[in-house]
Amino acid sequence: MTFATPMLAILAAAVAIPSLVILYFLKLRRRDVEVSSTLLWKKAIQDLQANAPFQKLRRNILLLLQLIALAAALFALAQPELKGATISGDRHVILIDRSASMGASDAGEPGVREGVTRLAKAKREAIELVKSLREGSVLGRLSSGSAGDEAMVIVFDTAAEVLQPFTSDKAALERAIDSITLVDAPSRVAQAMGLAKANARGGSASGESPAQDTPSDADGEAASSERSATIHLWSDGALPDADEARPDPGDDVVYHVVGRDDAPNVGITAIRADREYDDRTKLSVFVALQSTAREQREVDVELFIDGVRAGVKSVGIPAAVPARNELDGDQVESGPGSASPAMLWKPSAASVVFAMQRNEGGVAAVRVVQRDADANDPTRADVLAVDDRAWTVIPPARRTGVALVGASNLFVRALLEGLPLARLESLTSAEFESRAAAGTMDEFDVVVLDAWVPAGDLPPGRYLVLGATPGGSSGISHAEPGPPGTIIEWQRDHPVLRPLALDSLVIAESVTPEFDASRGVSVLAQTEHGPAMFEIARPDLRAIVVPFSIAGSNWPFDVSFVVFMAGALDYLAGADDPTGTGVELRPGDVLVERLPAGAEDVRLNEPEGTSASLPLTPDGRVVFGPLRRAGLYEVSWSGPAGAGDRAGDAGRPARTVACNLASAAESDVPARPSVTLASVVVRASDASEREGRRPLWPWLVLGALGVVMLEWYVYNRKVHV
Repeated sequence: MTFATPMLAILAAAVAIPSLVILYFLKLRRRDVEVSSTLLWKKAIQDLQANAPFQKLRRNILLLLQLIALAAALFALAQPELKGATISGDRHVILIDRSASMGASDAGEPGVREGVTRLAKAKREAIELVKSLREGSVLGRLSSGSAGDEAMVIVFDTAAEVLQPFTSDKAALERAIDSITLVDAPSRVAQAMGLAKANARGGSASGESPAQDTPSDADGEAASSERSATIHLWSDGALPDADEARPDPGDDVVYHVVGRDDAPNVGITAIRADREYDDRTKLSVFVALQSTAREQREVDVELFIDGVRAGVKSVGIPAAVPARNELDGDQVESGPGSASPAMLWKPSAASVVFAMQRNEGGVAAVRVVQRDADANDPTRADVLAVDDRAWTVIPPARRTGVALVGASNLFVRALLEGLPLARLESLTSAEFESRAAAGTMDEFDVVVLDAWVPAGDLPPGRYLVLGATPGGSSGISHAEPGPPGTIIEWQRDHPVLRPLALDSLVIAESVTPEFDASRGVSVLAQTEHGPAMFEIARPDLRAIVVPFSIAGSNWPFDVSFVVFMAGALDYLAGADDPTGTGVELRPGDVLVERLPAGAEDVRLNEPEGTSASLPLTPDGRVVFGPLRRAGLYEVSWSGPAGAGDRAGDAGRPARTVACNLASAAESDVPARPSVTLASVVVRASDASEREGRRPLWPWLVLGALGVVMLEWYVYNRKVHV
């Protein structure tokens, strides 16, 4: 037991107790009066009042009760409290992990395991910590000038958020903790630690929030010496970026581990739908699985396409194996009885492939069902549900017809001849203009213009323009070749450029024409001299324009050129998911979709059934996120449909986007016994030391009031009897 204000209580006792006792030394000064008998005055002669000093102190129940009440009040003035070993300092930062793995249902007590998630337990323990903080009372201000302990609440998954700045208001802190909800995103702690450091240096009970910048190490050390804090981290330890989190030297980090270190889980870590290169009708759906169970698990993997069961396969997943001891890094031998409480186990992996003939596209859903799972048996449970399902968008089976017009660069022709195209035909510029005037170019899905463009506007259609700049009403102005350049930035969310790395591309003569965004032109890539790749998106025209000479660069010798050409043709032709919806998103990512020109009234249907209206950017994109839940997101709009889009509700064009956890780190659910930060290894705190400060003075005040009420009752009986 400790006391927050012992000196104040001692001083008050030195004054109050002698004063009370002195009152009982006083005696009544009487006057002489002759009476016939004193029998009726027996009660009246008792010293209920006093106006003269120095009578003999006698046994008195009132004095005893008053001394007890006064002692309780003085004891409360000293603010006694029970103190746990993990509570130190008067400033506390509460970091709570709300990532997907915190949804594991293994945080209950033995016998009541089902339904108690790690996040629920973390919130309960954090609230207990808040209740145990030293009160910001008048007594504390009088004794030490302190307003009590301060705390703040930060929640994190892939990003961090301050829910409550530093305050002594326990109700506000508890409301902030209660408001935390689980998300399906992976966990990242470095940003949360940065927020904790910034606020600990400058936060206060007034609620002022400091700047979120991070000073140099020297400045950080100077600041931490003045404003150190105790950082309480509630997590299961699945923190891939923990080695990037650096607390200040003066900060004390307490790791409150939640979850079992032997938690079993079987989850999906990857899903992909591919068509064979030579035969696009042959579809394969690949599913990767992971298990943390310490014995082999038999599971059924079910495949549904557009809600219809398409197949089921049974697979045995081997048992996890001992890996190493986390606390000392020693290798640990496998085998019965070799495990220790600090051991890390390496999850086992398995995979299953569904092969079929299918021309149509669709949405594939995969579900993992454990045959002998038992939620009440710690060894047979599957503690995490979010990774038991996954989705992917299947592209339709189409092969592209391409017309090659222009100079017929050797690199371009050789690459096109090697792609699995349905048709490849070379045309001269005159043949192209003649057939375009006759309206017979519709038989080609994509037209590749190599170092040549028509003098006027591009006819309606889909074009890949290489080494030239369209004129007319395209919105792109012609530019002369300039100095050498390299690609310094490109749109990594674009379906064509998403899988590419263009930073090694060197251009001998940069061509950076100007463009008019109001005509549906957007920049896809830039050099240090200006824009170097464009897209034209209109209802009757879509084109990707690469204005610099392909032969005058090192691009043909890089694998990214092959990926770009294949992706651009598929994107323009509408084959293999041209909108990019088949690219897997994860919770924490931002959904970005380009809609056809003329789209309006865009709405997003989320997995939980909620709906939101999305604004369009000037270049025809919608942006939403970060995504919080795994599942299927549907974007619908009024206006024209793009290639590969389907008809949704009320005939509106719609596009489905799949979002999966698909994280081996999050599915690896056993709780870690320690967390290795950038500057320190923090071991899990002992559960017996988590009670923290428990103030006793409220109970003492209540006891003193009870004794005073009893003393009042005794006094009144003595007076009236």
